[in-house]
Amino acid sequence: MSASEVVGWLRGHPEVSSLRAAIFDLNGIPRGKRIPAAQAAKVLQGDLRMPVSIAGIDIWGEDIVGGRLVFETGDADGICAWTGRGPLPIEWTPRPTAFIPLWMATEDGSPFPGDPRRALAAIAGRYAARGLTPVVATELEFYLVDPSGDRPQAPISPVSGKVLDSDSVLAIRELDHFHRFLDDVYAACAAQDIPADSAIAENGPGQFEINLVHVADPLKAADDAMLFKDVVRGIARKHGFAATFMAKPYGERAGSGLHVHFSLVDGNGRNVFDDGTDRGSDMMRHAVGGLLAMMPESTLLFAPHMNSFRRLRPGMHAPAAAAWGYENRTTAIRIPGGSPKARRIEHRVAGADANPYLVLGAILGAALEGIEARMEPAEPIVGNAYSRDLPDIPPDWASAVDAFEDGLAIPKIFSRTLQQMLVDCKRQEMEAFSERVTTFEYQTYLETV
Repeated sequence: MSASEVVGWLRGHPEVSSLRAAIFDLNGIPRGKRIPAAQAAKVLQGDLRMPVSIAGIDIWGEDIVGGRLVFETGDADGICAWTGRGPLPIEWTPRPTAFIPLWMATEDGSPFPGDPRRALAAIAGRYAARGLTPVVATELEFYLVDPSGDRPQAPISPVSGKVLDSDSVLAIRELDHFHRFLDDVYAACAAQDIPADSAIAENGPGQFEINLVHVADPLKAADDAMLFKDVVRGIARKHGFAATFMAKPYGERAGSGLHVHFSLVDGNGRNVFDDGTDRGSDMMRHAVGGLLAMMPESTLLFAPHMNSFRRLRPGMHAPAAAAWGYENRTTAIRIPGGSPKARRIEHRVAGADANPYLVLGAILGAALEGIEARMEPAEPIVGNAYSRDLPDIPPDWASAVDAFEDGLAIPKIFSRTLQQMLVDCKRQEMEAFSERVTTFEYQTYLETV
């Protein structure tokens, strides 16, 4: 959509009196401004400015103590450039509004390397230089919860009036009970050009998965996943629920993942992972080699929060080791079956709480490193990967931060600026968690030790 088309759209929607314009920070949280719709032209032509440091603030919106972007630059502004998408209608607020996605540039107009969308764009550019285009699809899991308490609780069925209390995986009845919510999600996705596909009831009570159709544009795929999360949260509020993309909202229940499927096509539209057999091409195997080699140091991008690591445990339907296999859901990297023409890689490590721009950047960047270095993966795993002695991924948050900070391959994919910003952000968040004593600790120790 051009700037003039945006202005025309707004004239045709006089009920939209204000706009939300924002970038997405390293944690995937939109940071920006509410502006009168009459001022849209200023946003579209890049007159909106915000400190570049907002791309790297912590999960609570606090500046990073001692952060280089704040103090070494005097907390300088950057240019908030329009991505070219939108305005995206928002119907679940008290008054209709619309969202305009932005990304960061420096004062001279060059991309700000700490912006996660810019980081993904740089990787997509490397593929384009090789005459390749990633074709990407995402699968996002989430829970609907009752928002009335301080802790998540399973929602009440709008049909039966009863609290959901069982794991109803692939239950059509559960989908039917929440059909009004799902209908509104699909309608909102259509309005925002998010290609929502099939929905299923997942393993936990009130847990759903909605797949997004593959697109031959990794930036749009990441945009779609990011916008989808806000759609689901907004529509859930409209129906009296809350929606959470926490990786593990219930300790005893299944976690929520962000699975990524991708293939590569050349300039003729040919899938270069297809060699006409179930095995897949050498290029596909080299991509797998890169993904496995870089998995330990990129785990932080797939599991960015303390809660993320509650999901990455053996036997919990989430990977705990760097392994791959054909049609094997116990491995981190799965090669789905089906027609060789659709040969692709499924990456199963990321939680639903991760930032889609950084997830796709890490996956596509590692795959490209493997292709360029012709990395050969270990033999594919047959059977239960959880029962094997395999290379572990970092088992906890602190180890993942260390591995990301010390990773020798990370600077080949992401800028040093982004690498340091994320490390500083996560160390500050870890410090905040370390200072909080939990209720369970009091129950265990207060009058016992």
